[in-house]
Amino acid sequence: MRIAAAESIRLAIPFSDGGRGEGMTPSTWNQLDTVLVRLESDTGLVGWGEAFAYFCAGAVKAMLDETVLPLLIGCEASDPASISDMLQRKLNLFGRYGITIFALSGVDIALWDMKGKREGVPISTLLGGRRRDAIPAYASLVRYGHAETAARFTRKALKDGYRHIKLHEVARSEIAACHAELGGASLMVDVNCTWRTEEAASMAGWLGDLGALWLEEPTFPPEDFEQLRQLRSPIPLSCGENLCTAWQFEALLAAGVVRYPQPSVTKVGGLSEVARIIELADKRDDVVIMPHSPYFGPGYLATLHICAALRKEPLFEYLYVWPESQIYDGLPEPKDGLIQPPRGPGLGLEPNIDIVRRYRIE
Repeated sequence: MRIAAAESIRLAIPFSDGGRGEGMTPSTWNQLDTVLVRLESDTGLVGWGEAFAYFCAGAVKAMLDETVLPLLIGCEASDPASISDMLQRKLNLFGRYGITIFALSGVDIALWDMKGKREGVPISTLLGGRRRDAIPAYASLVRYGHAETAARFTRKALKDGYRHIKLHEVARSEIAACHAELGGASLMVDVNCTWRTEEAASMAGWLGDLGALWLEEPTFPPEDFEQLRQLRSPIPLSCGENLCTAWQFEALLAAGVVRYPQPSVTKVGGLSEVARIIELADKRDDVVIMPHSPYFGPGYLATLHICAALRKEPLFEYLYVWPESQIYDGLPEPKDGLIQPPRGPGLGLEPNIDIVRRYRIE
């Protein structure tokens, strides 16, 4: 089975979140930027992938169209990891991480989708077997920057059945307002590398008093693991959405400061790199993988399969926003705080082509 055709497709799907869409992105965030990768074999088999594209969709699509996809035509498609290795070696001059690895992530997910379809099994089976049929999910709220608004959407998420809530607030007033609503539900806080070391240490102590489950990416840069050690945080730390390839995760795990590593399948290099990270994490009793997943395309489905296959039970991150449309009909969504991964071969679902056409950006 060889790759006969390769295409990238850029989509922009508007969403609402109840806020102003400001505070944690370069400009107002009100649409889901997605770059799909569509691969077709010489036997007519089609695989779909997703490359990370928030605020960089044009650059990622250009990298795919001009550099990555031409290298794939004619390649034997049965071993995604070998193609991933080939692409990383050929493209190392253009940067090991960032835009290059985002593009490769989309290709790799599509190759795994094809592999699962060819073998007639879900990706979770390819990753070692489906260990669970229902995965606890958490509502990942956007940053509202307003205490009453953040508290209101915390209440809404609890009413929807979530028992785990992740905030992206950075001020005590907003975090405290949300904590007051929890009523026993778990709290996690992701500040996207906002705080300096002294402030992060103080906030970690305060969050410890609140009983937070974890503190995510408290300081900049996220790959400064010694700085994380210096926090001496009383609560577990999480990190990894901005790390790429198993090489960086090997260093993260070796540092021994993060309880919850968070690979993002559309950023890290795809499922091949996640599989390597799982092998590294399974050698340690002190870590639990918590995949990063604020997506609604193939990256979302791939993450569900990862969560289904992990040895230690993870939480599935559900971006708590309301898209105008979904790429998939019948997309699994959390119900009463649980979500079920698809059972079909490969990713388990096929995109709605009418939706793809409607939101495609040429």
